[in-house]
Amino acid sequence: TYVTSITPVDQDPLGLRAVKDKMKLAWDLVNVRMILEPEIAELAALNATDEDIKRLQELCDEVEAKINNKEAYVKADIAFHVWVASCTKNTVMEQLVPIIDTAVLMFVNVTHQQLKKETIMTHRMVTEAIAAHDSLGAKSAMGMHIGFNRDLIGKLMREEKEQTNFND
Repeated sequence: TYVTSITPVDQDPLGLRAVKDKMKLAWDLVNVRMILEPEIAELAALNATDEDIKRLQELCDEVEAKINNKEAYVKADIAFHVWVASCTKNTVMEQLVPIIDTAVLMFVNVTHQQLKKETIMTHRMVTEAIAAHDSLGAKSAMGMHIGFNRDLIGKLMREEKEQTNFND
């Protein structure tokens, strides 16, 4: 008898679905995103073509429209981050996208989509910086985007800990 996962390895390359403490996983993932994504945005600003920028602007608009229309926007949000990585023209960066996909999905599930306004603002800042080939601006904007996420997850973790201590 063998125990196997029903999730294909290519959809969960790091085996993160098996992690039980989802809040801790969200924290760890947002920290990985803080390391990777500002650098990805910086490289994207240096290498994005006019066609890449046009598609990035479309994806940015799509996320904003879905949020404003109170529609599910997670897939569009993931597509935005995937496309930023694609704009780097770096094959390895593009292979890191499944980690980012997992992190975006985990973040949305843990935070219940609390940062909609910040998502719109920072996605727009990232898009504009990449369009201007402003590598430092893209890096800074993505750092701000991930920073909002990190701050909220930290706050939720502290609240969860306080609640657990209160109930003990």
